[in-house]
Amino acid sequence: MPYKTILVHVDRARHAEARLLAAASVAAGCNAHLIGAAMSGVSRYVYQDGAADLLQTVLATHMEELVRRANVSLDAFERIAAGAAVRSVERRLVDDEPGAALALQARYADLVVLSQSDPDDPVARMTPGLPEYVMLASARPVLVMPYAGHFPVIGSEVLVAWDASSAATRALANALPLLKRARRVTVAVFNPDETHGPQPGADIALYLARHGINAEVMAQHTSIDIGEALLSLAADVDANLIVMGCYGHARLREVLLGGVTATILKSMTAPVLMSH
Repeated sequence: MPYKTILVHVDRARHAEARLLAAASVAAGCNAHLIGAAMSGVSRYVYQDGAADLLQTVLATHMEELVRRANVSLDAFERIAAGAAVRSVERRLVDDEPGAALALQARYADLVVLSQSDPDDPVARMTPGLPEYVMLASARPVLVMPYAGHFPVIGSEVLVAWDASSAATRALANALPLLKRARRVTVAVFNPDETHGPQPGADIALYLARHGINAEVMAQHTSIDIGEALLSLAADVDANLIVMGCYGHARLREVLLGGVTATILKSMTAPVLMSH
């Protein structure tokens, strides 16, 4: 199923422009509706039980500044979308904090575009762990843009991490619109066991072939961390997109992640499309 609605986080972070350019590029390529969502940063729960009166009095000036900044960011979003020739664009200003707002709105989108958490960015530090939280709370695929590097093209060279798990299966299915446009697709199977059959990766390569995607399978045995091995292979094949499952679960505001997922989200060197 092609992407029809793409949601991108809009804020003042130093890497926001790269994120917006990536979202606009994917939306234009898929002829999708692009939604730019900026948040005031004040939780929607503050507005409940009469707390809105406080916002309209004591905090009124502060709220006006938050809204002004959000609108400035949304203006930049609209300029970038127009420059990328995105045919259908929508700006949204949401009175909420980013994690909850994006997780809720993501449920009505086919893909969400976020940035890797940057510990050196004062704006990004206000929303630590945002990609993993939205991913686990929304059940939607998330395209995470690294805070380091430059990626004018996304998805021409794709590396798929395949372990036959349900998370990897969802990630692969969610990435099909991009895989169909790719010039080269490589499927990586690390340390294959009996679950992969006598020819590791053959089944998933056949599945992709039926979708018109010609994939090369690389079965590798490694003794190092799988996340590090995946990043090394991505560099070897010049991948500008990694597709993989996200492993973990959310409890209240805490996010617990599997080792490979945590490694990739911390050290990614290329855009990553993840699904939980």
